[in-house]
Amino acid sequence: TYEFQKGSLQGLALSAGLFYVGDRIANQSDPFTIPSYVRTDAALAYRRDNWQAASNFKNIFNTRYYDTNGYLIFPQAPFTVLGTLSVSF
Repeated sequence: TYEFQKGSLQGLALSAGLFYVGDRIANQSDPFTIPSYVRTDAALAYRRDNWQAASNFKNIFNTRYYDTNGYLIFPQAPFTVLGTLSVSF
């Protein structure tokens, strides 16, 4: 995360993250491997006085990936955008 502290962009914050998960074994009774993946996320926020607006971008490259608890397999969300507006009193 980088937030501008001075100048005309003061209050603007940019964030990015990479998430790597390696191969995993699924279905304990009949095991098979779920492949590894890399997911890329980013965020953009602006804060001024007592309010903040933000946009979060998850899975930017629309990577198809799955999670598992060892028995069940759960498909995860495709590219997702979440916007928030908050005010502090």
